[in-house]
Amino acid sequence: MSSAVKESRSDKLFLVCNYIYLTIALVIVLYPLLYIVSASISDPKYVSSGEMWLIPKGITFDGYARVFENANIWIGYKNTIIYTVVGTIVNLIVTLPAAYALSRSDFVGRGFFMALFLVTMFFGGGLVPSYLLVKDLGMVNSMWALILPGAASIWNIIVSRTFFQSTIPKELQEAAHIDGCTNFRLFIRIVLPLSMPIIAVMALFYGVGHWNSYFSAMIYLNDSAKYPLQLFLRQILVLQEMAAQGGGAIDASSATAMNTKAEIAALVKYAVIIVATVPVIAIYPFLQRYFVQGVMIGSVKG
Repeated sequence: MSSAVKESRSDKLFLVCNYIYLTIALVIVLYPLLYIVSASISDPKYVSSGEMWLIPKGITFDGYARVFENANIWIGYKNTIIYTVVGTIVNLIVTLPAAYALSRSDFVGRGFFMALFLVTMFFGGGLVPSYLLVKDLGMVNSMWALILPGAASIWNIIVSRTFFQSTIPKELQEAAHIDGCTNFRLFIRIVLPLSMPIIAVMALFYGVGHWNSYFSAMIYLNDSAKYPLQLFLRQILVLQEMAAQGGGAIDASSATAMNTKAEIAALVKYAVIIVATVPVIAIYPFLQRYFVQGVMIGSVKG
């Protein structure tokens, strides 16, 4: 039997320092989230005065009521779910086969294609050429303008390629070919079932990107019925801020009214943040196991 390794004083000190550091990091990361949740259901006067700093005070759901009474929110949710699901599927269809092909040592010209991919990481055409291209392709004011221009991320292709190189044994591929398996069947029937960690990680990366995206919608969409959730939320925030900063003569009653509008605007702002982030937070725990495996891609060899 092997005896347990006795920790030295320096090891114990190192562990204590680690726990202290991790506790501080947890507080730094967790406090803003708890504060936003509490502020979104607290009376605005307590938030603006600083009396509410962690625990909700004067609980009210007026902020959420103002957000959800806007019919555009539900249109935005529907559009964003569609864009996120379809966009993520397109991203995976493009990224995974490209990464697997580049991971194969017998793929002729993979160095040349990899170099071409890398060039796009450092040089881009810019906004105006991109818009003209999308316009010439007839995709303006359509869902595809938000999906196809970003169908592949070179960084994600590199990460996926590293996963395939370090996880899928070359001997497995050779054995499949000896049994008469084609490259396409090998990828679909053998490689993909063994690649759930990278599939989950890529789906999470792309999905969060689509969910939070609003700039492309601002540029390419003209019909408000096609706006994603983030664009509607941005409009709500802008309108609330404009209402809170309304001009006019400043007397006592006007100042009180403007202060009330500013407090309501802040309340809506916190509610909007929660509405936009809860779906992603709710999905993450189901992908956490795969996400942790994906983060460790290429870190351990042997």
